[in-house]
Parts: sequence; structure tokens; C-alpha cells
Amino acid sequence: MSQTEKTILSGLLNDPEFCKKTIPFLQEEYFLDRVDRAVFRSIKDFVNQYKGIPTKDALLIALEDNKGLTEDEFSKCKSLVGDMGKSAKQDTQWLSDTTEKFCKDKAIYNAILESIQIIDGKDKARTPHALPEILSKALAVSFDTHVGHDFLEDYESRHEFYHRVERKVPFDLEMFNAITKGGISPKTLNIIMAGTGVGKSLFMCHHAAACLMQNRNVLYITLEMAEERIAERIDANIMDITMDELQDLPLEMYEKRLKGATRGVSGKLIVKEYPTSFANVNHFRILLDELRLKKQFVPDIIFVDYINICSSARFKHGNNINSYGYIKAIAEELRGLAMERDVPIVSATQVNRAGFSSTDVDLTDTSESFGLPHTADLMIALITTDELEKAGQIMVKQLKNRYNGKAANKKFIVGLNYAKMKFYDIDSSVSEDLMDANIQKGEEDGYGSGYGAKDFSAKFGKKRDTSDWNI
Repeated sequence: MSQTEKTILSGLLNDPEFCKKTIPFLQEEYFLDRVDRAVFRSIKDFVNQYKGIPTKDALLIALEDNKGLTEDEFSKCKSLVGDMGKSAKQDTQWLSDTTEKFCKDKAIYNAILESIQIIDGKDKARTPHALPEILSKALAVSFDTHVGHDFLEDYESRHEFYHRVERKVPFDLEMFNAITKGGISPKTLNIIMAGTGVGKSLFMCHHAAACLMQNRNVLYITLEMAEERIAERIDANIMDITMDELQDLPLEMYEKRLKGATRGVSGKLIVKEYPTSFANVNHFRILLDELRLKKQFVPDIIFVDYINICSSARFKHGNNINSYGYIKAIAEELRGLAMERDVPIVSATQVNRAGFSSTDVDLTDTSESFGLPHTADLMIALITTDELEKAGQIMVKQLKNRYNGKAANKKFIVGLNYAKMKFYDIDSSVSEDLMDANIQKGEEDGYGSGYGAKDFSAKFGKKRDTSDWNI
């Protein structure tokens, strides 16, 4: 018997707080010695039946009734129980931490032994396909003692939470930070919605570049374009040059400009490509684990380009499930991954057919599944017109916002340089005029899209023609 097992068993018998905290997580198979296992089983059976710790006399009576013990083993059990009161009382927190490490080590050890049995063919009930699940369960062993928030008792921790500065991943765009109270939070799913060619991937590439320049680790998963095409957009953004200029750069000049633009940047950006409709969250989990093991890379934010062309880990497309349920399942799985890995996930979706002809995109214009807005924490639409495009600007509309509500700054304008793959802040008066116009919606021209004819003409030089709005 090791000193660790002896200390744990002594703690169970002498420290009620420690016993209550750890007994649900300790397993009989963690104790390899038969004597230790018998003592632990007797303690656990007593605790489960009588909701309290046994005395030494009660424990010895239980051990004496154990017909599976030999005389020599019972003698060792008696000696072990007798020694339990002689050691000094240990700090409960230290003892809990030590016991948690013991459980994790034993769980992994036992999982490896199980795996060897399966590989050698000695376990006829399971195949090697069961190995990932066995090892995952072993690695997941931990003491989670939280059983809920007591409203009346836990008011101090609640007050601290109200005043805690939340960890955020900020934007480099003023209005986006304003509507999200400083950026997007871990454990959230954030969706960009727009029509084909409007700028969904461009926005994600821009934000990925901005996060990298903030010294953050960025993972960009693409199911639409090649890895190099995504990297090309990010290159142009970071080096502040057009795509045409980027392609004309010789290697030496390209290397010099890239190193100059990223000098002092400590973050990393990994771009990973999957075939369209091939990958699901299980592929992403494997990728995250491989990046952590092979590159010591743990992302601060994940981009998935884009959600509608992912696959579901739970359902097979077309197998008696409609698009509503299928896309909602993917959204729930991605949000679950964000919560599991404690990172924000940013993705995108298309507008539906009605949205392409609409002058004011709404949640009901979400392509394929209205279940996506139900799951997302932030959902914004990018809207463009010929006039906005000529002015180098794009309209942003809040559709759903769990960070800040969407009453303020429901619509605003940001600058967009397509050639350099870059969004940028513009004079706030443009967005303010747009917000004012929304209050008197359609009063001046009856279009009901946020601009009166005079407002639009003042900003973009002519009365708008809504016949070719590309949204």
C-alpha cells in the first residue's frame, strides 16, 4: 500500500467534509491492493446506507463480515484501520487536491490496461473502436462539487460576478465594440448573415487578422475556400495592400512586408481546410487536440466559414430530418464546442430567397433554418447597395444581441475596402443620421428601409434606386 492510499482512507474515516466531497468520485477500482479496496468498499457502503462516517468499530465489524477476505487479509485490514487515527489531520483542501490527482492517475492507468486487453483481443465484447471513448472518459475525471447557485446564501459571489470585468475578444471597429460592450465573450456563437458576395468571409478574415494583431491565437476553419485563399485575404488586410499588389510582390519583398507588419506579434493564426459538408464538431475537436499536442497551440477564438456547409455530428443529412432541424443541430453543436473549449466561435450564414430581394434584412430571412437565430448569441446582417458600394461603405444591422440588446445602434455604417479586404471606422455622424432616419421610418420616401430620400441623397449624391439592392 502506498502512503497516498493510506492518507486518503484515513481522511475518509476522520474528515467528514473531505469524505462528503470526494466519496462520489472515488471508485473501487482505483485501489489496486485488495486490502485497500476492501476497506474503501466498507467505508463507501456505510456512507451510502447511513449517510455518515463509520466508527472504527463499525468498520471492523463490516470487514469481519466480508467473506471474500482471507484471515491474513483481514489481519492487515485490522492493522490498517488501527493506524488511521494515529496520523495527524491533513488540510482538507490539500487532501482533496491530492485525491483528485490520484483519481485522474488511476483512471488513466486503468484505461491503458483496458486498451491493451482490447488490442490483444482478450476483451471479446469490445473492439479497438472503443479506445477513444475509454481514454476520453479517463481524461475527463475531475471533482466537480458545484450543485447550483443558492440565491439567498451566495449573494456575495453574485455581487462579485456583477462587478467582474468580463474576458472579451474585442473588435478593431468602434461600433461593433459599442453594441457588444467591448467585444465577444467566450462560450458564445456569433453569426454574420449576408447574401452571396456581400462580405461574410471578408468580415471573418478581417476580424481574424485583427485578433492576430491583438496577440491572440486564432483558428480559422474553412469549408468553402482553400487555406491559401483565406491566408491571401488576411495577408492583404495585415499588410494594407490590395490583392493585386499582393500577387505582384516578389518573395523577398513579400517576406519583408509580412515580417514588418507582424513585428512584435506573439499570437498565431492557423488556417485549416475541410471539404464542403464533410466536417463536424468531432473533426474540430480532434483538430484542437492535435494542435495542442503538436504545436502547443490553444486558440483564443475560432472562425468557421461557414455554418451551413458544416455537417452534424448527431444527424445524417436527409435521414428523415429537415433543414430546420439539421442546421439547428449544427448550431447547437458549435455552441457546445464553444462552451466546452471556453472560446468564442464566429461563423456565417446566407440570407434566404426573400432576403435577396428585401431592402431590410430580418431574422426571418435566415437561410435554411430559423433554428440558427434561436441558438446564436449575436447575429448581425451585412447589407450593401450600389450606392453604398460606390461610397466604400456597408450597412450593418443588429438582428439578435445577447450582449447589449439591439435597441441602440440597430443600424450603422462602416467603411469597406474590398481591394484590401479591410473594414474600417467612418465618421459616426453617418451612423447617427441613419439611426435618426430609422425613428421616422419611411416618412420621406415611403421605402421604409431606414433612409429618407433627402438623407440618402445627401450621403451618397443621388436619389437611390432600390430595384437592384444586393442584400
